[in-house]
Amino acid sequence: MGSSECHVAVLAFPFATHAAPLLSLVEQLSAAFPSARFSFFNNHDSNSGLFRGRNPAAGKVKAYDVWDGTVAGEALVTHEEFIMAMPGNYVKAIAEAEAETGTKFGCFLTDAFLWFGGDLAAERGGVPWIALWTAGACSISAHLYTDFVRSLAAATPTANGLDQKLKVIPGMSELSIGEMPGEILAKDLQAPFPGMIYNMALKLPGANAVVLNSFQNLEPTVTDDLRSKLQKVFNIGPMILRQAAATPKPPIISDDHNCLPWLDSLPPASPPAVYLSFGSGLTPPPDEIVALAEALEAKRAPFLWSLKPHGVKHLPEGFLERTKEFGKIVPWAPQVQVLSHPGVGAFVTHCGWNSTLEAISFGVCLICRPFYGDQQINSRFVESVWEIGVKVEGGKFTKDETLKALNVVLDSDRGKLLKENVVKLKGEAMEAVKPNGSSTKDFQELVHLLNGYF
Repeated sequence: MGSSECHVAVLAFPFATHAAPLLSLVEQLSAAFPSARFSFFNNHDSNSGLFRGRNPAAGKVKAYDVWDGTVAGEALVTHEEFIMAMPGNYVKAIAEAEAETGTKFGCFLTDAFLWFGGDLAAERGGVPWIALWTAGACSISAHLYTDFVRSLAAATPTANGLDQKLKVIPGMSELSIGEMPGEILAKDLQAPFPGMIYNMALKLPGANAVVLNSFQNLEPTVTDDLRSKLQKVFNIGPMILRQAAATPKPPIISDDHNCLPWLDSLPPASPPAVYLSFGSGLTPPPDEIVALAEALEAKRAPFLWSLKPHGVKHLPEGFLERTKEFGKIVPWAPQVQVLSHPGVGAFVTHCGWNSTLEAISFGVCLICRPFYGDQQINSRFVESVWEIGVKVEGGKFTKDETLKALNVVLDSDRGKLLKENVVKLKGEAMEAVKPNGSSTKDFQELVHLLNGYF
């Protein structure tokens, strides 16, 4: 971006864990380009949470709220309402920001979901469009093959057809059609969410670069195939390790429920602890909460379970009292610090990408119960490609299948192999973020690319 000031429009998708990694990337780019200014477009609720108590990039990031698609007085914002308001809500906010500053934006950095980033960049003389895919190469590859996967599914419309392996897609031979994200197989690709994702798949080849929160050695075959389809692909993850490497002193961590002292208090001879969490937006159905509880009580391994109050009410009667000597349930846990604790030996998870990558980053085996989106793909890679964990058989938690998965990971010869594999991947992740590592080099290439435009 040279010596002149550049104004970058940053367009966030406000749901789940999309906005935080984008803001993290902004902070990294701000350090590389001290003269750049960033305008961060997001809905009000997400901006409020992200910017509360912090001053990203030393004040060089200004938050702008975009309309969330609701009428006055509506509290609940759904994906569909917001998506139906796009891209007009962003266009309006961007125009207001340009009028306020008196300058047009010289770069668009967007969540990959926001497929219209390229159109906005083209309207401003073809300034660069950089898209951040907050997940892994395997899931974005699946979306780029949407038309092909749909044609396969149409050719074998029976239920057995969904079991067909995608052997012809590079790096995806262990995946079946039925494990593709639901948006790919949606009946109506014009519906708000599937339509957004399909438009993304069509538009991303026009982006100047697509940035992934992954690292080269994790998905090499898939990444190489992506590079044949997209202009530039930069693996800059795991972002959690890049942040740690770039921060002189560790941040102060909120642990209001004393999760870390509890882990510290476990006896040295205690079995490895089981950590259970399903992300910020998921709670298992009541019958599965009961099954998890029954399996944990039968196993009697130490456990730390992040479970919101509306989930706690479904626990079996007397469960908390009967397990108080070896279990702890909290409404929220500092996940990164929990997974990095040496006493944790297994992570029961929905297998969202952030959780999966954090487990890899700290060498913790996974027990996967996927629900939607990329979680089925991630789970299949965990079990069959990387071999660092297991999926719960039958697709849902039952007492017997959960207990079986816990026994495999914690107490079997196979579990020892899973642990060896995840520790090896942890080492490769740490190598990737070192000064000469692949992710550091990819980030430097991204910086070089932007330098070339400005």
